[in-house]
Amino acid sequence: MSGDKQRFRDSTILVVDDEPEHVQSLKRLFERDGARVRVAGSGELALEIVRAEPVDLILADLMMPGMTGQDLMKAARAIRSDIDVIVMTAFATVENAVAAMREGAYDFIQKPFKSALILRVVERAIERRALRAENVMLRKELAEAHPDQVRGRPIIGRSPAMLATMETVLQAAPSTATVLLHGESGTGKELLARAIHEQSTRVGQPFVVVNCAALPETILESELFGYEKGAFTGAVHQKEGRVERAHGGTLFLDEVAELSLPVQAKLLRVLQENEIERLGGTKTIQVDFRLVSATNRDLESMVGEGTFREDLFYRLNVIGIRLPALRDRPEDIPLIADHFVRLYAKKNGKAVMGFTDEARTMMATYGWPGNVRELENVIERAVVLTRQEIIGAADLPAPVRTAQHEPGDIKREGRKVVIPIGTKLDDVERVMIRETLAQTKGDKSLAAQLLGIAARTIYRKLEAERKKD
Repeated sequence: MSGDKQRFRDSTILVVDDEPEHVQSLKRLFERDGARVRVAGSGELALEIVRAEPVDLILADLMMPGMTGQDLMKAARAIRSDIDVIVMTAFATVENAVAAMREGAYDFIQKPFKSALILRVVERAIERRALRAENVMLRKELAEAHPDQVRGRPIIGRSPAMLATMETVLQAAPSTATVLLHGESGTGKELLARAIHEQSTRVGQPFVVVNCAALPETILESELFGYEKGAFTGAVHQKEGRVERAHGGTLFLDEVAELSLPVQAKLLRVLQENEIERLGGTKTIQVDFRLVSATNRDLESMVGEGTFREDLFYRLNVIGIRLPALRDRPEDIPLIADHFVRLYAKKNGKAVMGFTDEARTMMATYGWPGNVRELENVIERAVVLTRQEIIGAADLPAPVRTAQHEPGDIKREGRKVVIPIGTKLDDVERVMIRETLAQTKGDKSLAAQLLGIAARTIYRKLEAERKKD
């Protein structure tokens, strides 16, 4: 532990407990080391503080009336995703500890605890926060100086979500571990798979792609493992499978959830034994490849349903990387759109240079269900069809133009929504409910807690909006 008695200087710590004596004791303890300490007797009051001012660290009692420590942790992180939380409890059980850590708690402390212990844990949390902030700044500087390239194609994104994804990619790439990319269609899973290959020790070796959804089950097995002459009707010569072709390099299985159970079993054996047998053959062939897979489906749910092998899932998911949907990183939309304008203007010999403010607003507020792929198609179409040097609203397709945009002059600035004076209250309520649900990933109970309303109010408002539409 540091000997500096001002080790928490410039840090704001929020202590949350329904026992006033305990709260005041911790307040005095942290203030002696220079911290600015805020206190709250309930999770609800703590949320008001989190909404109103920056907080670096929360110490919350796990068992409180009303909003529990775990509920507070989820709600606080929906407001400020970078807050660290330490949970405290007098009811220490393995189940409580595991649940709290699984939800993202930095640490778990049992009451009663000694001052030296709590100071040590808090000091580590504050130091980790400082290091994390430094890393974010360094990543941003690096990204601005050296945009990530994959075969000349930039991976565009300066949002925290995309920077975090790329950091994991760069950490995972030099290893030999299998990687599973999770993400909606159109988020760029193949581009990231290529990035992993090109940043690995296997760069320069084959990168072999198999789209498991595009090949019929009867053909997929022979495409993966190859076949010998005469293995089946039409097999007039020997054929090398794509697993063999990836020897020394990387095999990318896109839409891996579409593999049938028999093919899953054969793939598992290949991963375990590093060898294959071609269809109709008896000879064992040694293979050495790095496997990267991708899916837009919930493989864990499929395991529970019995449609995906559990043992194969754990083999594939040694390192899981989730790609954010485009709607979850709105600050990247203008960067990506500008890139595609330059790209397709050059390809088509057009002098198109950008967008009108109205077109930019429409693109920023559209939901992009097809993600980056849809945005690319929209920009290519606009570049080809526009008669102007600046793409306007009329050049965008009808779904983008007619989507429900923010009413009046309401604007989105990253994670913030700016609502001008004079906006109708119904519009404000609708926008706030929609934005909060986006942050809570559709969790209506958590959204209701954040908004300070009953969950049934959200259901009623959403139903009224659906009927209105």
